[in-house]
Amino acid sequence: MQYVALLRGVNVGGGNKVVMADLRALADGLGWCCVRSYLASGNLLFEAGGAPDALAGALRTAMVAQMGVDVPVLVLEADGVRNSLGRCPYDPDDPRQVHVAYLFDDPAPDCELFETFREPGDGLHVEGRIAWLHTPGGFGRSKLADRFARLLGADLTARNLRTVGTLCEMLDAGAGA
Repeated sequence: MQYVALLRGVNVGGGNKVVMADLRALADGLGWCCVRSYLASGNLLFEAGGAPDALAGALRTAMVAQMGVDVPVLVLEADGVRNSLGRCPYDPDDPRQVHVAYLFDDPAPDCELFETFREPGDGLHVEGRIAWLHTPGGFGRSKLADRFARLLGADLTARNLRTVGTLCEMLDAGAGA
């Protein structure tokens, strides 16, 4: 089965350095197949047997043991990533204006916080353990960006819509390969 592992907080601001070639080799060592990475921010595509939580735990444990890096890891089935792209309720001018948050736990959105810090055009939509944040003024300039986890009331890892789209293209290219 195809999976995507999303690592939170690697290679950001000089911390939690992980060389993607080393991460791919580590995943190969776990017996995973067709391992590929995208960008240096912790996006790993692979094929393996097992439950997503068990795969995430195995990767995190191996990273601590072999790299000395302990970061949250979320493993999603390929169809879940594809669905997060297809179900996006926004049609932005630039796909970097929408961030998809993949939540580690059930959300408890703080609507008051959203209303306090939103800019005109900002939008938030939550379905299960996925949320989309539309920031047409730019995610980096949004007052919601650094409050994203607090806004949703759950730990998360987020990717912009362009990155999610590329991950889906990579999944489709690797399907049946």
